[in-house]
This record gives sequence, C-alpha cells and structure tokens, in this order.
Amino acid sequence: MVKKIMDEILHSVLVRASPEKAWDALATAQGLDSWFTCGSRIDAVPGGELFLNWEDWGPDHVTTNDTGLVLEAERGKRFVFEWHPDNPTYTTTVEFTFELVDIGTLVRLREHGYHDTDSGLRAMLECAVGWGEALTLLKFYVEKGLVY
Repeated sequence: MVKKIMDEILHSVLVRASPEKAWDALATAQGLDSWFTCGSRIDAVPGGELFLNWEDWGPDHVTTNDTGLVLEAERGKRFVFEWHPDNPTYTTTVEFTFELVDIGTLVRLREHGYHDTDSGLRAMLECAVGWGEALTLLKFYVEKGLVY
C-alpha cells in the first residue's frame, strides 16, 4: 500500500465578481475553455464526468488531457472533483469553495491525496505552482476578460 502525502496544496484568490460568475469560469467547460483549456467537457453534477484538455499550453507548449469525476457541484458555493495529476493509478481531490465577501468572491483551492513517491511529490510541486498560475489567470479572465 502506497502512503499518501499528508501535505496539501492550498491557494486562494480574491475575484471582484459574484461567486456564480467565478464558479461558472471554473466549473463549466465553456468557462474553462474561455481562459484555460480547450475542448474540455464537464458534467457538473455529483458523479458527472470531467475531461480536461490543454493544447500547446504555456511557455513549454504542453499538450495533455486528463479525466476525472465530479464529487460535489453547488453553483457559486463549491466544486469538487477527482483527477490524475501524477499517473492514472490514483486520483487526487481538488476542492474549490466560493465565499462572498464585501468586495467580491474569495476563491479557495485545496488539493490533496498525492502518493508519497518521487513522482507523487514532483506532481504535487508542479500542481502547486500550476494552481497558483491558474487562479491568477482566473482572476484576470473573470474581472477583465483577459485570456492567456
């Protein structure tokens, strides 16, 4: 049995928009494809399937995709899914919460469940950086309509 890493990825960003607008940009294929992915599919209901697709992404021109399951989906409140950022033998859980504050929405991310292996640790570090970049891009897109 492979041990799981006890640490987790935590990020948050203030988005000057409603929780529903931030949720739609993260939890719908149309929203994600507007600023982050291309050709993704999301059935945003518990048990729904998730397909995330990137083509020629970022400075390294990464082309990849992944699948997963939606665990929770409450528009403007929470979006939780599982995916395979390390390898196809196990999933991690990604949780987004959307908190209305006086100047917008606080979007919080928590990802956990990485295996305590060299590849698991490497994937966790890559995703920690990647999620920070993604939440910054989300903010730019939702507030200003700017895309990568």
